[in-house]
Amino acid sequence: MLKKRAALLVTTALTGALAIGLIAAPAQAALRHVDGTVVSKNGDSRTFKIRTQNGNTLRIKVNGTTEFERIAAFGALRQGMQIEVDYVRTDSGLLARQVEPQGGSGGGGGDDSGGDDHGGGGADDGPNHT
Repeated sequence: MLKKRAALLVTTALTGALAIGLIAAPAQAALRHVDGTVVSKNGDSRTFKIRTQNGNTLRIKVNGTTEFERIAAFGALRQGMQIEVDYVRTDSGLLARQVEPQGGSGGGGGDDSGGDDHGGGGADDGPNHT
C-alpha cells in the first residue's frame, strides 16, 4: 500500500512538472529575422524603425541584452543604414536580439558567431526570414 502511494505521488509530481513545462514553452517567443533600412531612431525610448525589403515599417526596441555585431552600439545606427535584425515579439512590441550591417562578413556564406547564414552569398535564412 505504501509503495502504491509513493508511486502515485511520484506520478503526480512528474505530471505537474510536465504541465508547467508545456505551459511555459509557448511563452518563449520565436526568433525572427528581417533585413531593412533604418528610417528613424529614438534615443529616449531606445527604439528604431526600419523599412523592410517588402516595404513594411517595423518599430524595434533594444535593451541591455541586444547584441550589436560590426556596429558599435545603438548610438551608431543611422538613417539609411542597411541592417539585419534578429528579434522576438514581446508583450511590449518587437525586441532586437542582434543587429548587424547587411552583408555579413562579406565572404560567401561565412558569418557571425551565431552560425546562421545572415549575410553570406545570398543564402536563404529559412521560414522565419522576412
